[in-house]
Amino acid sequence: MRVIVVGAGLSGLMAARQLVASGHQVTVFDKGRGVGGRLATRRIDAATLDHGAQFFTVRTNEFAAHVDRWVAAGVAHEWCKGFANEDGHPRYVGSRGMSGIAKHLAEGLDVRLEKLVFSLECSDYDVTVVTDDGIKHTCDAVLLTAPLPQSFSLLFGAGIEMPAELRTIDYDRTLGLLAVLDSPHHNVPSPGGLQFPDDVFSFIGDNSAKGISQAPALTFHANPEWSLQHFEDDIETIHSLLLDAARTWFGQAKVVESQPKKWRFATPQKSWPHPYWAAPGGLVVLAGDVFAGPKMEGAALSGLSAATYLVTAFS
Repeated sequence: MRVIVVGAGLSGLMAARQLVASGHQVTVFDKGRGVGGRLATRRIDAATLDHGAQFFTVRTNEFAAHVDRWVAAGVAHEWCKGFANEDGHPRYVGSRGMSGIAKHLAEGLDVRLEKLVFSLECSDYDVTVVTDDGIKHTCDAVLLTAPLPQSFSLLFGAGIEMPAELRTIDYDRTLGLLAVLDSPHHNVPSPGGLQFPDDVFSFIGDNSAKGISQAPALTFHANPEWSLQHFEDDIETIHSLLLDAARTWFGQAKVVESQPKKWRFATPQKSWPHPYWAAPGGLVVLAGDVFAGPKMEGAALSGLSAATYLVTAFS
């Protein structure tokens, strides 16, 4: 079976690896310059900052088996067991940033970056994926793992109807700030993470405390309400507002460099009750964090479930 996976985030990469392990031919297309999606890491001189997902937890044995392998390979490590109070559940991070996990998963896969999937053409027996360079790629099945509005556009063009309850799921936006500091004397206490510390931010992460940055560096995520209110502001205004809101957390440290970040499809506002959705005929399947919960574990398990479905359907 030849499968095309659209999206090189966690869900797409987990699915692709499982399909390849089952003996199938897989190509992954992603419009970005790197793999990972929201597993995103930025390097600024000596600083390394995660600007998408900040950490992840493990709740199932299935996901734990994968995370154990990542830890053994030096790709991930435990950061802490809670922020304000320990709750016994380890918080894990990518040891070279969260994007390092995606890069590890992409090793050995046929991943084609900066390839925007423009449209789908479906028959009763196969699917043709058309990329923005006009090239047509025919396959037996397609797995779409992009945010729902992007997948919906492809399905609509192919004459495939997505259930109304699925296509109307919206996403919270997130505005973020990356700040490199001249010293570690800031106001984010050990272990280096703050959840909803004030009326602007939903999370503040100390990338040095996470063990990924040589230089002092903080990541700020604005909460959904604040992000929605300011998302359409020009980027310079967003940057200035975030710096003003973050100033109290800088303490005695000075900002050496800072960058704003925008995530339009940051977190699904609700979840589909099943781990994937297969279009009529079963040749096009959707997976991602909408389908099994908005956390990293949900995205991973959704990709694995969709891959299992395809292996079974074509066996």
